[in-house]
Amino acid sequence: MKVIVATRLFTPEVGAAAFRLQALVEGLIKAGADVRVITTRPPAGSQAFASEYRVSRWPVLRDSGGNVRGYLQYLSFDIPLFFRLLLAGRADVIVVEPPPTSGIVTSAVCWLRRIPYVYFSADVSSSAAKGIGLGGIGLKILTALERFVLRSAAGILAVSDGVKSEVLALAGNGIKVHVVGTGVDTSVFTPDGEHKTGQGRYFIYAGTMSEIQGAGVFVDAFVSIAGEYPDVRLFMFGQGVELEALKQRAFAAGPQIVFLPPAPGPDVAVWLRGAVANLASVRPGKGYDFAFATKSLAGLAAGAPAIYSGVGPMRQLVEDHRLGWTCDWDPDSVAGAMREAISGEPSVERRRELAAWVERHHSLHRVGTVAAGKIYDLLGRESALGCPEA
Repeated sequence: MKVIVATRLFTPEVGAAAFRLQALVEGLIKAGADVRVITTRPPAGSQAFASEYRVSRWPVLRDSGGNVRGYLQYLSFDIPLFFRLLLAGRADVIVVEPPPTSGIVTSAVCWLRRIPYVYFSADVSSSAAKGIGLGGIGLKILTALERFVLRSAAGILAVSDGVKSEVLALAGNGIKVHVVGTGVDTSVFTPDGEHKTGQGRYFIYAGTMSEIQGAGVFVDAFVSIAGEYPDVRLFMFGQGVELEALKQRAFAAGPQIVFLPPAPGPDVAVWLRGAVANLASVRPGKGYDFAFATKSLAGLAAGAPAIYSGVGPMRQLVEDHRLGWTCDWDPDSVAGAMREAISGEPSVERRRELAAWVERHHSLHRVGTVAAGKIYDLLGRESALGCPEA
């Protein structure tokens, strides 16, 4: 089977979407598919990436933080994507991820070429847009476009039950939605390997800093306790629309809060292995209450207990499986969790227990295999690996 994967984010770019799509591609190849990836040029300074499959890259506009996020940035990918897909070689199916504008482009090309497409949904864009304040005609247009994309697809892959519920609420029960799970690369995020030395005790936040994540709750919480623990630091890896504002809010803690640019998974794993705890959050009421905070899984896979703030399915997992601390999206609540984490750093045995739990339940390799199998199943093809369940 010949498969084209269309995505604005792909390895070596750092982020959950890039890792997830790479796992899908590798799963498809192991299932016997011939895969071509159509994507963007990575940000300047990205590590080299070589693959056994074809990766077609094209320039794209990025915002000041290096993200492909915003109307012009999306269009700079979507307009060339139309012609790149139209002129691409033979394909049996195209796999595309959000935003819905990329789905619309893919839908048009697939209609012209008479081939099906599968939509890999890690979120529901119209729900998120509503959560961050978009309304009126803009929200109505986005909702209509996303509904059309979902209904026109041969099938939808959802990363969680929460996303599946949002998809069905938007597009109706007549569509095919398959939950494939959420995972991290447990060959990279592992408690074994190089550790960051000479840093003392520290917390790690590694991920996007936007209004959806609400990472500022960790900055505010740490500022409130920094004086009590002068030897403890907070490292914030990443970028996003709130980055500059967070730097201003962190000023009161002086050198105890350090902001660092996004880093490749192996580099982040080195830091996580020695962290008192990894930090993750989903801010309530922003349209992403169903979102799965993958960064929390990455930290756990590297042996760092979780401090999870806000809403989402990851909060319940942390509580049910005793993977760390959960708290409301509130600086005082987070500060309390930080104090508890500082008072009892995890042992080597505890770090290995956390990593083993992620390996059993949320390996990215398994997610890629399941997703690939579902695509074969949707097209009525027989995969070399069968179709494992999520």
